[in-house]
Amino acid sequence: MENRTKRRPETEIIHSGYHPDPFARSVSPPIYQTSTFAFESAEQGAALFAGKEKGFIYTRLGNPTILALEQALATLENGYAALATASGMAAVSTVYLAFLEKDAHMIGTAALYGPSRTIIETEFVRYGVSADFIDTSRIEEIEKRIKGNTRLLFIETPANPTMALTDIKACAGLARRHNLILVVDNTFASPFLQNPLELGADVVIHSLTKFINGHSDVVGGAIISRSEQLHNRLQKVLRMHGGTMDPHQAWLVLRGLRTLHLRVEKAQENARKIAAWLESRPEVAWVNYPGLSSHPQHRLMEKQMRGPGSMISFGLNGGYEAGLRLINNVKLCTLAVSLGGIETLIQHPASMTHASVPAEEKEKAGITDDLIRLSVGCEAVEDLIADLEQALEKI
Repeated sequence: MENRTKRRPETEIIHSGYHPDPFARSVSPPIYQTSTFAFESAEQGAALFAGKEKGFIYTRLGNPTILALEQALATLENGYAALATASGMAAVSTVYLAFLEKDAHMIGTAALYGPSRTIIETEFVRYGVSADFIDTSRIEEIEKRIKGNTRLLFIETPANPTMALTDIKACAGLARRHNLILVVDNTFASPFLQNPLELGADVVIHSLTKFINGHSDVVGGAIISRSEQLHNRLQKVLRMHGGTMDPHQAWLVLRGLRTLHLRVEKAQENARKIAAWLESRPEVAWVNYPGLSSHPQHRLMEKQMRGPGSMISFGLNGGYEAGLRLINNVKLCTLAVSLGGIETLIQHPASMTHASVPAEEKEKAGITDDLIRLSVGCEAVEDLIADLEQALEKI
């Protein structure tokens, strides 16, 4: 864990994780594109392998460029330490492998990112792991599902793609009482808008592909732990299973991270305006955006987040067919999955990102056929509204 003086998030985003190296004093961290590192002596090599000396051995086990990103992420999430992974799903899988033994049970948010749920239901089930995916915004519902073999409470807030919020502090209290590990997928908020570890979570994960990188050009993930014990367990599993990040990948993510606050603030400002505009349109049946006073958990957003973010879900009065017509007629918004980039993306979760979730389970999770997900970018908001307006007029 990096020793540091607490500074405002905007400053930490720009400066955390790297200090100019004594050799060249480069302002940007070097890319250590190497698989292995030379030892000064046989004795030093033995000391490194024994953990008696700090240093680098092999990039799967650690690399200076990757470490710079990890230290930055740990700083931003106020955690003990971070692990950078090859993808968001590598982070999810590492958490599952670390904390779910044979015949264990977990509780997860129903509207979890599709593959985060599907891997439990199709792969981990082969080892006796079971799960209840429920509406975690209802704390009493979580408590009802806890069993003697429950090990993990895995929540996503805001949830993908329903934008439902879960009370992290309440979940942390519940987890402590029942000796559960509380994991929060913080991808939709980013560490600039929400810090689950400060609210009592044990582990935070991110798809770095999204807001943290922010340019739709790198895939990556991260795990940040609140304690040394949790970090050591997760690090062991990650290194053994090989889902670690590449140094060039880490350098690109770190470069994207430096503008996180600027991008999030601009996209959030756009989203506030677009959500209010959508709510006023006669073609729109409903809008889910935590920044709207109409959102059922608007007050919770104000309590545990520093802003509502830039993700919006909405439905049209014409249902699924109207949604397809809208999506097929936008010209500026890009029809693509993923989110959190500088450009605005639009997609249909029920047939795309959550297609692997059974229809009945999608309905329970609120992932309806009419739901459209909009990841608002950094364009001029007037141009985005004009594009959505011309597409709505074609319904």
